[in-house]
Amino acid sequence: MIVELDNLQNSMDRTSRNVRVIKTTRDKVYKAFTEKEALEFWLPPNGMIGKINDLELRIGGGFEMSLFYIDHRIEGKTEGNEDRFLTKFVELKPNERVVQVVYFQSDKDEFSGGMMMEVLLEEVEHESTKVTVVFKNIPIGIDPKENEIGTDQSLEKLTKYMENKI
Repeated sequence: MIVELDNLQNSMDRTSRNVRVIKTTRDKVYKAFTEKEALEFWLPPNGMIGKINDLELRIGGGFEMSLFYIDHRIEGKTEGNEDRFLTKFVELKPNERVVQVVYFQSDKDEFSGGMMMEVLLEEVEHESTKVTVVFKNIPIGIDPKENEIGTDQSLEKLTKYMENKI
């Protein structure tokens, strides 16, 4: 029983949350979370580049993405300098919410399991959107604080992307 409680506590602690206000409309931010070219630009954290192989925008659909470290000496979760993951869309509520489960493609047990990513878009003032990103069930191989830092870097890139789209 104690082990089960410990596992539950560890699962509950393995979350991160980021919030950012972007000066653009919710529909434009929603598109940036659901379009291949946009995701390839802003989703990779600093020091990485990304490539999406396929994107199927529907519940049960998703995309596979490869993130490559620019510094080839850094080992990825998948192989070489690559972090590859597959997402499955659980909820798509246009201009309001995107929920997906992220599965890292790795032989390493510490990256196994599905990590939930919830994105909430709220209008906060004229032509501005509050973006809240919550990750739950972060694999034990990823420090939740590091996940938060990487997400913040991605949201900074999203902000720049949106500024250039206006």
